[in-house]
Amino acid sequence: MARYIGPKSKIARKFGEPIFGPDKVLSKKNYPPGQHGSGRHKKSSEYGIQLREKQKAKYTYGVLERQFRLLFEKAQATKGITGEVLLQLLESRLDNVVFRLGLSPSRNGARQLVGHRHILVDGEVVNIPSYQVKPGQIISVREKDKSMIIIVDALNGFNHSKYPWMEWDKSAMSGKFLHLPERADIPENIKEQLIVELYSK
Repeated sequence: MARYIGPKSKIARKFGEPIFGPDKVLSKKNYPPGQHGSGRHKKSSEYGIQLREKQKAKYTYGVLERQFRLLFEKAQATKGITGEVLLQLLESRLDNVVFRLGLSPSRNGARQLVGHRHILVDGEVVNIPSYQVKPGQIISVREKDKSMIIIVDALNGFNHSKYPWMEWDKSAMSGKFLHLPERADIPENIKEQLIVELYSK
């Protein structure tokens, strides 16, 4: 399935945020890509602002347009505030949970770990990055993969207490998805209400 594989710093500069993680280029060039970020700085329309927010969310979580729309429709059909439910669904994706547990320094890397069958859910291999993790499920690394350098390096010094909706068991190298995250606990700078307004047109 197609994924964005182009220059990540360019996208980060477009949004003015390190949406793919720490970015040295962004700190040096804090302006949009192009000829010195110049050009006519037209004021964005309401639609343009809403579209930009949706694109930011898609790039942040590594989700394609069709997947994103399906998640939005599911959020709409779920009891609660649609924008918050949408973010909870994105946070519940297996690739994102693996990333939040510190098993990979990036969501892209987490997606590869899942796709290459290194990750277990409740003791069973799940190789679908979009799999929706449910409260109470245990995410772990396959026994023979626990010594993988990429995983060990990622876990080294990782602060597992920063995401209160998950619990990490260091000895078992596994994490429990305790409950859906509260909006205030999700660190991503996404204005989800703008996305709701865009799809509601």
